Amino acid sequence: MRIGVGLPSGIAGTHSQLILDWAKRAEAGPFSSLGVIDRLAYDSFEPLTTLAAVAAITQRVKLATTIVIGPLHNNALLAKTAATVDALSQGRLVLGLAVGARHEDYAAAGIDYRSRGRRLTEQLIALRSLWEDSAIGPKLERQRGPDLLIGGLSDQGFARMARYADGYVHGGGPPRAFARGADKARAAWRDIGRPGKPQIWAQAYFALGSDAETQAGYRYMREYYSFAGPVAERIASWMLTTPQEIAGFMRGYEEAGCDDLLLFPTIPHISQIERLAEALVGLGRSER
Repeated sequence: MRIGVGLPSGIAGTHSQLILDWAKRAEAGPFSSLGVIDRLAYDSFEPLTTLAAVAAITQRVKLATTIVIGPLHNNALLAKTAATVDALSQGRLVLGLAVGARHEDYAAAGIDYRSRGRRLTEQLIALRSLWEDSAIGPKLERQRGPDLLIGGLSDQGFARMARYADGYVHGGGPPRAFARGADKARAAWRDIGRPGKPQIWAQAYFALGSDAETQAGYRYMREYYSFAGPVAERIASWMLTTPQEIAGFMRGYEEAGCDDLLLFPTIPHISQIERLAEALVGLGRSER
């Protein structure tokens, strides 16, 4: 299992220089990838624009969206933006897409929330067609375009992943929850007779350091997932706060067949990626 790190671009108040410094530190190892998340009606950086900037200062790490809220985007524009990031990064983009769960993002975009599943299915078909036809450029590293991942927990989402994408991305939670999602993804893949197996990605959140720092991380988690009501407290409780918790979490995900695990910060400070790198090296995880 490869270990990546999320950028702090989804944390309110993050400074642009921190994102660039963070990307340079990730490139130095032991991380295999850099990830971004997506919100519209929120104080955050747009994910693909962020990865375009990061592509210019990295050469090794994969650049992954986990996820972009696909239905908020025009299909042709998304295809061209993704192709641009993939070209700038020399084929390192992994494009994770999902429908998203927050009504306010759809309201801000002026798009009917109820249409999101249909729109994502149509989008997946359109993306492959636009890339394979080379209709919009730039020239892709691979004719079929970047690898596509699909997130979500619905039966429709797993079927969509198996038919149109290259893999599945799980949104977090304890290893047993991930194992259920990964099993459903692999079953959906087999059910339609696709050869091989899907890529399986996942993400989690971390905050390492003093009690004050971890409490700041918990506040961010509660605020970010406040739309979920009382469940936000349970989601916050999944945040990893010690190297020992990270070790156990990684072990559970690896045993359940995770290929790539992205650890996202909840505190926008460069010390967080330094501490995470130190913890991973101490656990024998080194990508360089």
